Amino acid sequence: MKADAVVVGAGPNGLAAAVTLARAGLKVRVIEGAQTVGGGARTEELTLPGFRHDVCSAVHPMALASPFFRAFELEKRIELRVPEISYAHAVDAATAGIAYRSLARTAEDLGPDGKRYLRLFQPLVERVDGITDLTMHQLLRTPRDLLGSLLYAARTLEQGGPWWNARFKGDIAPAMVTGVGAHCIGSLPGLATSGTAMLLGALAHAGGWPVPVGGSQSIANAMTEDLLNHGGEIVLGSPITDLADVRDVSRPGAILLDLSAAGLAQVAGADLPTSYLRKLASFRYGNAVSKVDFALSGPVPWTNPALGAAPTLHLGGSRAEMSRAEAEVASGRYPRQPFVLACQPSTLDSGRAPSGNQILWTYTHVPAGSSVDSTETIIRRVEQFAPGFRDVILATHSITAHQYSAYNPNYVGGDFSAGALSARQLLKRPVISSDPWRTPAKGIYLCSSSTPPGPSVHGLCGWYAAQSALKREFGLPSPELTYRT
Repeated sequence: MKADAVVVGAGPNGLAAAVTLARAGLKVRVIEGAQTVGGGARTEELTLPGFRHDVCSAVHPMALASPFFRAFELEKRIELRVPEISYAHAVDAATAGIAYRSLARTAEDLGPDGKRYLRLFQPLVERVDGITDLTMHQLLRTPRDLLGSLLYAARTLEQGGPWWNARFKGDIAPAMVTGVGAHCIGSLPGLATSGTAMLLGALAHAGGWPVPVGGSQSIANAMTEDLLNHGGEIVLGSPITDLADVRDVSRPGAILLDLSAAGLAQVAGADLPTSYLRKLASFRYGNAVSKVDFALSGPVPWTNPALGAAPTLHLGGSRAEMSRAEAEVASGRYPRQPFVLACQPSTLDSGRAPSGNQILWTYTHVPAGSSVDSTETIIRRVEQFAPGFRDVILATHSITAHQYSAYNPNYVGGDFSAGALSARQLLKRPVISSDPWRTPAKGIYLCSSSTPPGPSVHGLCGWYAAQSALKREFGLPSPELTYRT
């Protein structure tokens, strides 16, 4: 097949781009270096047969909120189970904050800080569509909901500056906010981490944080199926190191690269002007994650039974402890009391493990490029909240930050965000432009998390890049993506 458009990379963004182009009537070829599609949305038997673990992302706050997935009608294509509890934050072995989908119920359990927590999030929950419109595009545009954007910005500034403790009096509510912000690797407090906390926190109470049945792979599979149904083609096991590799096979009208900014420079450097390459070289990457998956003989023996009902857990302690841990990582050290993000998907999806067994997904933050195995560190941290955890472990699988960067070259140094999230790089991603997905080279587009709106499984980087390519290279409008059986 002679392709009208070629997409390099079959992660969520690459697949979203390919689906959009194919739906517009173009002949689309996707070229993927790995042997399977999915990128950051893969599910594999990492530990033992029958235990299916998410290799990267596990819980998907954006699955119901992403404008692309809404247009694609993802919820009609796969089963997304939305738990009553979006997340739980363990302050100590006996004390936890529980973020229910119901904002009112969450606030009721927070004592005197409940009203303060309610006042923080209620305006964002009520205007969540405006908040997602602001945060799930690029910031160089006029927001559709000006009041919602101002409310979001005010709260981001409040929780992202040195006055972040002014609102709350106790320990639980501020720890909950900070734990959500720690999904973004960065300074606590900081504007990027605070913005993450305000967005994900609002989504926790507006629609919940869904878990896809069958694992994250089901999201990638749904996009793959749609692409193939619309005449697309996928070539696996074919790493692209130079655009000549693409052009030798076909001379497409557009090439969309689901690669990091560094990968763009490497693969397309000969086509790009020196001034643009300098801008790509100035794009910075952040610290990293070290991940451990566990196959378990039964549930985690949490001291606080409320933790067992939460698919997503933040094992972080107090706000001060998390701030200290992230500062240590930023200084190149390994915290003694690290922040651990954990997920118990088999509490919602029993098919993820053999009958009677469970899986636990965990990661912790580490310095970029780290080759340290975090298995023992994470086990010790979990045992602080669940004594006896070690006794239910059947098998483990660890991937270091260094191994992550080898597994997926977009994760430079183990940075799964494909570029540090900072106030500067929310605007410069990877360049400041009204169309940051389009490069100066004719027909070449960047569609990875190195472009707005950044990381997470939402497909938006690919969708926006494809819309730009359709308009500029083919004179075509963005197509309808609705699901038809």
